[in-house]
Amino acid sequence: MNSQLIGGCEMSEQNAETDLGAVMYSSRAMRRLEPRVVPEPMLIKLIDAANQAPSGSNAQLTRWVIVRDPEQKKKLAALNRLHGAPHIAADVAKPKDAKLKRMLDAVVWQMDHLHEVPALIVACYDYETVVDGMDIYRKAGSVWPGVQNLLLMARSLGLGAAPTTLALRDQGMVREALSLPETFAALCLIPVGYPQGRFGPVTRNPVEDIMRFDRWSDH
Repeated sequence: MNSQLIGGCEMSEQNAETDLGAVMYSSRAMRRLEPRVVPEPMLIKLIDAANQAPSGSNAQLTRWVIVRDPEQKKKLAALNRLHGAPHIAADVAKPKDAKLKRMLDAVVWQMDHLHEVPALIVACYDYETVVDGMDIYRKAGSVWPGVQNLLLMARSLGLGAAPTTLALRDQGMVREALSLPETFAALCLIPVGYPQGRFGPVTRNPVEDIMRFDRWSDH
């Protein structure tokens, strides 16, 4: 059986698959995070994991900004509230069910405490030319595999995270806040820290409800 080096430890293919499965099936959105500092080597490890993901034409043009400076975090928190509060206002006022209310309570908590989260990671794409409007989503798909790698690595390290895009709705404001080149588009914000809650099984629709072979049917 082949072995590989993961996180500095030799691991068999079977164990690696088992560990990855456990991580995948217990990764939930963690929005309530502790303010205590996440060590820099752990943050770098998250980006290294993200960097292993595939990208369109293997262009490798995803760029990452880890925001730890308190003043910089306040800027992103302000943008998150500016664009996020109106977006969720109707649902917060009258949630459809208890499950949605729990999720919205966590979103509101995150909005109130985003500046206290130890690290805000912004995933960007460098288009190598000036882009704006809907054009910024042309190659956005290349960013998301890296985001998922980052989330899985965070879970494996005992860190909580949950991706959001609310703070990034005005690219000009984000570029100014983070001194991004005009060829960059910020596509995802990932608050990262030690979770206040616990990891555990996630609730998902049964696979037989969401999958068909060969063509879609009602049965």
